[in-house]
Amino acid sequence: MTPTIPFGDLRSQYRAIKSDIDAAVLRVLDSTQFVLGDEVAAFEREFASYCHTSDSIAVNTGTSALQVALLAAGIGPGDEVITVPFTFVASVAAIEYTGARPVLVDIDPVSYTMDPAAIEAAITPRTRAIMPVHLFGQPADMDPILDIARRRGLVVVEDAAQAHGADYNGRRCGSMGDLAGFSFYPGKNLGAYGEGGGVTTSNAEFARKIRLLRSWGEETRYEHLVRGFNFRMDGIQGAILRVKLRHLDAWTAARQSRAARYRDVLAGSEAVLPAVRPGSTHVYHVFAVRLPNRDAWRAHLGEQGVQTGVHYPVPVHLQPAYADLGYGRGAFPVAEAVAGEVLSLPLYPELTDAQIDRVGDVMRAGLPRR
Repeated sequence: MTPTIPFGDLRSQYRAIKSDIDAAVLRVLDSTQFVLGDEVAAFEREFASYCHTSDSIAVNTGTSALQVALLAAGIGPGDEVITVPFTFVASVAAIEYTGARPVLVDIDPVSYTMDPAAIEAAITPRTRAIMPVHLFGQPADMDPILDIARRRGLVVVEDAAQAHGADYNGRRCGSMGDLAGFSFYPGKNLGAYGEGGGVTTSNAEFARKIRLLRSWGEETRYEHLVRGFNFRMDGIQGAILRVKLRHLDAWTAARQSRAARYRDVLAGSEAVLPAVRPGSTHVYHVFAVRLPNRDAWRAHLGEQGVQTGVHYPVPVHLQPAYADLGYGRGAFPVAEAVAGEVLSLPLYPELTDAQIDRVGDVMRAGLPRR
């Protein structure tokens, strides 16, 4: 039987760095600093340096990171925040958790990130912020977004959950907006061994507010300056992320080399390959191709032992949970078209040439006649 090509392989990654990971976890167990603590503080400093920002604040999830970033910027009830429908629902949920209203705009048909040309028409007197999403590991087109924000007096919060280490015109994702939210979910390019998230900013006052918000509004134990949350990162996750951050650039280079091989072996297939915007680096959180018969292709690849994913099959505005946003089918035609065709192929640093070649062989052969 032909072995399955898994969509991801965290076990191989762990085995490669097992001794360092195990030692880091044992340090935390020995210190008994299980919530925040020295390892989390050290990771915050190291991740801020990596993202070229003054501050990094570790929290419990990427969703919490976006929520407290918005709250620190003063976003709340009665405000509107512009974002996109083609994203994981957490982007929109985090806005609603502040009491603000998400306002959606369509995406660019090539990069699948926010279309800057759609922003101005969505701005109202209640608009307070723009949240571009760096999707699949590619930065949004930030220069025109930042220009609009400056002219209109709006805050920019980057959703950088999938863009650890990606660059845009020489600037690191997480450093271009006023704030940025990252996810360290296990499957991310920089992933914890559980839940985790973080906010980056170079605004000292925003950083102070986020540190208050993540830990019950405390600067001094049992003295609550504001109404906060229990959004603290576990010490073990901070220690693990410190180890993995040291490998991130090498893993990114491996992802990029795997993507380059995919481009070679998929030439001549039906797949529309992911575009890379000039001046940007794509870190390939996923390698998402477009196929007119996506569902048939997914079934066929599965039959051939190739695991795939779909990111994302239903745009947020068409999700039953978000019907009350008031958008119907046809509101965002590009997002809807892309959602119906994207298919994520296996891509991770440990993926072998032979595995990629096998995926290419299946796809170049075309769909079988049924």
